[in-house]
Amino acid sequence: MKRTGFFGFDIVLLCSTLVLVVIGVLFIYSSGVTATGVSFSDEYIKQIVWLVTGLVLLAIILFIDYSYLMNLSLYIYGFFILLLVFTLFFGKVVNGARSWLGFAEAGVQPSEFMKLATILFLAFYYVTVGNSIVKLRYFLVGLAITLLPVFLIVLQPDVGTALVFFPIFIVMSVAAGARIRHLVFFIATFFSFTLLVVLPFIEEYILGEEYPIFSFLRSPEILLIFILFLLLIIGIAVFGYFKFKRKVFYWIIFTCLILILALFGTLLLGSDIQSYQIKRIVSFFNPYDDYWDSGWHTIQSMTAIGSGGFIGKGYLQGTQSHYQYLPQQSTDFIFSLIAEEWGFLGGSLVIALFLLLLVRGINIISGTSDKFAVLTGVGIIGMIYFHVVINIGMSMGIMPITGIPLLFLSYGGSSLWTALIGIGILLNISFRRYR
Repeated sequence: MKRTGFFGFDIVLLCSTLVLVVIGVLFIYSSGVTATGVSFSDEYIKQIVWLVTGLVLLAIILFIDYSYLMNLSLYIYGFFILLLVFTLFFGKVVNGARSWLGFAEAGVQPSEFMKLATILFLAFYYVTVGNSIVKLRYFLVGLAITLLPVFLIVLQPDVGTALVFFPIFIVMSVAAGARIRHLVFFIATFFSFTLLVVLPFIEEYILGEEYPIFSFLRSPEILLIFILFLLLIIGIAVFGYFKFKRKVFYWIIFTCLILILALFGTLLLGSDIQSYQIKRIVSFFNPYDDYWDSGWHTIQSMTAIGSGGFIGKGYLQGTQSHYQYLPQQSTDFIFSLIAEEWGFLGGSLVIALFLLLLVRGINIISGTSDKFAVLTGVGIIGMIYFHVVINIGMSMGIMPITGIPLLFLSYGGSSLWTALIGIGILLNISFRRYR
C-alpha cells in the first residue's frame, strides 16, 4: 500500500480540519455582530489565538512518535485526574459548573483534555491485557478507568461532557474484542439508570399529575426494598442455575443485576442531577410545553435552521442570530447560525467535511497493524463523531440539549485544542503506519 498525502501523512484529513476551523472562526465573528452590523464581541480574536496555538500543538504531537504517548499514558491520565480533583475545589464556576481553571477571562477546562487522556490510557490498558479483555474482570477494569473521570466531571456538575466518555468506552471496547454481552450489560444499565432518573420529571413536566407507579422513584426506602427484592430473586436464580443448568436462570440473573445497578445508581446519584439538566431532556419530547424556559433553545434553533432555506440568508445576514434570539450561538448552537446564513448547502458542507474526517480516520486506522494506534484512533474518531451527532442533532431538535460543543467550530479554547490534538495523533499514526 502506498502512502497518501505529502510527507507521509494524510493531507486530506489536515485540509478538511483546516476548512472546518476557518468556518468556525467566520461564524464566531458573525455571532458577535448585531442587526445593524456592529461587532460587539472579541470572541473571534480569542478563537484565532486558540487556533494558532492549537495548530502548534498539532505540529508538536505530529512529530512525537505515538509510542511515547503509549508509554506516558498512565502519567497523562493520572495528571488530568488530579487536575479534575483540583478543579472541584478551586475551579471557576461557569454556566453553573465548577469546571474551569484559570483567572479572569483566561482559563482551561481539564475535562476536555481528560477525554484524550482516557483514550490513551484505555488503549494502553487494552493492549496490555490483550485477549483477556473477554474476561469480565478485565472488562470491568476498563470500565473503571472510564468511570473515574466521569464521576469527577458529574460532580462539577457537567453531565454533557461526562456523557462523551461512554461512546468512547464502547467503541474502544468493541475494537479491543470485548464480549458483546458485557457491552450489552453496560449499555442496558446506563439506559435503565437514565430512564429511572428521568421518569419522575416526565410525570411532572409532561403528564402534569402524579402517578403512584412513579412514587417509588422518589423514596430511598422503597428503592432499597426493590433492590433487596431483586437480590432475593438473584439468589433463587443462582440456585436454579446450578441445580437445573438452564440458561433461563442466567438471563434472570443478568436482567436483575442491570435493574439493581440502575436502582442503586438512582439512589446514589439521582439527587445530584440538576433539575435544569433533566428539563432539557424532557423538553426534547415537546419543547413548546415549556416555551420560555427549557424549550426556548430548541425552538429558536429550529427556527434559525428552517429560515435559512436552501442557500441561506447570506453571511452576516442572519436575523435569529443578529437579533440575539438564538442562544449560545457561538458555542452550542453555532451549526444553527451556519444553517441560517448558508442554508441547507452550508449545513451540508459542514456535515460533508465531518464525514470526510470519518472516512480518512477509518482509512488511517485500517492501514496500521499497531493495536495501540488502532484503539487510540477508534477512540478519537468516536469522540469526534459523538460530538457531531449530538450537537447537530440537538440543533435540529432531534436530540436532547446536552451542552456538547461542535468540535472545530464552536467557540472555546479547550475543546478546540482537544480536537486539534486528536487530529494530530491521527496524523501521527498515518505518518508512521508503514514503518
